[in-house]
Amino acid sequence: MTEIEVNDNKTLEQIQAEFKGHFPYLKLEFYSSEHGEGEGSAKSEMIDAHLTIGEARTKHEMGEISIHGNQKVSTLEGNFHDAFGLNVQVFRKSGAIWLQTTTTDEWTLSEQNQTASEFA
Repeated sequence: MTEIEVNDNKTLEQIQAEFKGHFPYLKLEFYSSEHGEGEGSAKSEMIDAHLTIGEARTKHEMGEISIHGNQKVSTLEGNFHDAFGLNVQVFRKSGAIWLQTTTTDEWTLSEQNQTASEFA
């Protein structure tokens, strides 16, 4: 398990890099609005990763988010939203493309990462 610190001065890119350090075949993208269960997020709503967390959200709580391999994608996405007001979508690498994990949100992060590594 790892903890990622979330504060208004950190950039979205820094959060992405920390996450990728633990799950190299997955990535996080941030969006301006929340997506429903099993739904994708529109590319037009993607937030520039160079923004700070403070610029990207309206709920300015600081703290840490726990991330571990046995955690479901849907749980992680929900935790980012509920605790910090950040709308996150997990992507899985599939060959040369990145897929939103919309139909596999009930898989764990480790399952997603392992599946993606087999297509790398």
